[in-house]
Amino acid sequence: MFRILLAQLGVGLAVAAAGQVWAGTVAAYSALLGGLICVVPNSFLALRMFAGSLMGDPRRALTATYVGAAGKWLLTAALFAVVFMLVRPLRPGWLFAGFLASQGIVLISLVSSRFSGQSMTS
Repeated sequence: MFRILLAQLGVGLAVAAAGQVWAGTVAAYSALLGGLICVVPNSFLALRMFAGSLMGDPRRALTATYVGAAGKWLLTAALFAVVFMLVRPLRPGWLFAGFLASQGIVLISLVSSRFSGQSMTS
């Protein structure tokens, strides 16, 4: 999980760098915020899942995962709301580009682990 979070952060930074080069500072920080809107809630989910796995009880681990997933969705929505309310100027296209590119890392890791036979947590 930690590698996925680092990869998501790296992709968010790469999109922000591309935004800086092609569209300027507003695009760069918009893309960076989008990447962070992805990474912060995913970090919350990862921490909940990790804490749940330490409990030893499969039911409590599953409950911790459900709480983490619900919290991830709520955090994502709240962070988008905060950014749209407070950040001016903002380039929404770059914001969503940073978010979607970072979120795409999960899909890429799922597909690559499927074909390599590795677990995502290894």
